[in-house]
Amino acid sequence: MYSLLFEDKTAIVTGAGIGIGFEIARQLAAEGADIILNDIDPEAAHAAAEQIRQEGGRCEAVAGDSSDLACIQQMVQQAVASFGKLNMVVANAGITTFGDFLEYDITQFQQLVSVNLQGSFFLAQQAARQMIRQQLPGRILLMSSVTGHQAHPNLAAYGMTKAALEMLAKALGVELAPYGITVNAVAPGATLTERTLSDTGYQRTWEHLTPTGKVATTQDIAHAALFLLSPQASQITGQALVVDGGWTAVSPPPAS
Repeated sequence: MYSLLFEDKTAIVTGAGIGIGFEIARQLAAEGADIILNDIDPEAAHAAAEQIRQEGGRCEAVAGDSSDLACIQQMVQQAVASFGKLNMVVANAGITTFGDFLEYDITQFQQLVSVNLQGSFFLAQQAARQMIRQQLPGRILLMSSVTGHQAHPNLAAYGMTKAALEMLAKALGVELAPYGITVNAVAPGATLTERTLSDTGYQRTWEHLTPTGKVATTQDIAHAALFLLSPQASQITGQALVVDGGWTAVSPPPAS
């Protein structure tokens, strides 16, 4: 009998109103998972959840700031209240701020660290506590970036946060292994999203710089995420999977 890969599983996906986060939530729902979908933009969160429901999935929106502990706790509580348990979390919410190192200001830095690191750290913590209470194995997925592997112009602070998330995956992979919880990261390279498509030269530039000659789609990143969340990846933890068409092998920067 055919069965869906994530049937009877519940997932939280943050920053999922659009882009990579939405596609991960959408693909998880298509494979049977119940979804708690978060976005800081209430309109985007509810529209995304409604689209998933129209496609036959089960999805509830929890709008709010994913770096705020109260919002994180609300997501975990809603997962349990609505679907009975929590099996997977994808800490996808993040922001990108460009800036020359010598000019980068503390307000930008604090906002970046709050969303990219604080939000991911405490979502992982609150989710792990719930998984341990349930006495069920679980999956935690962090969203890194190729800029956490290779230096990129004007992204010193951003790249630092993404490298830190990969270290967090390593540390938590060890710390949570006795509970049957795996922790990994996906590190996307250049990807076509609503944001990057607004830059008319983005696709052409990165097709030229990427060895495969193409730019990743949100589907490409979601496929990698679903693998690491799946039962087939039960022996993989503390790792970062780079999805960049080979860019980090050569790492040419875009022309300034």
